[in-house]
Amino acid sequence: MSTLPVYPWHLAPEGLATRRQLRALGLRPGGQPVVAELQRPRRRGRPPLVGYLYRVDQAKPVRPMTPGRTRALAAALRARRICPQCQQDRGYCIPRSLGACVPCADNH
Repeated sequence: MSTLPVYPWHLAPEGLATRRQLRALGLRPGGQPVVAELQRPRRRGRPPLVGYLYRVDQAKPVRPMTPGRTRALAAALRARRICPQCQQDRGYCIPRSLGACVPCADNH
């Protein structure tokens, strides 16, 4: 059971933000703990969607992209475009659900 304060969706107090909201401000949590939760109810008895909130005043700036990180990201994205069956760069990320590019998946 959580001891954190819980707020309804869209009703969080000023000064608190989710990771995504922090990122839009050019910030990151920076190792601070979660201070509250947002909960959005769902239908049909499903559990609520939960979002964790962080203090904006304790957030740190996003680390800048270095040349090495840029190269590593480009290599990772390039690897996701190469089909494991035909070994061709397809120009799009290979769907994990198919495990191969669309032409190769259609042939099997």
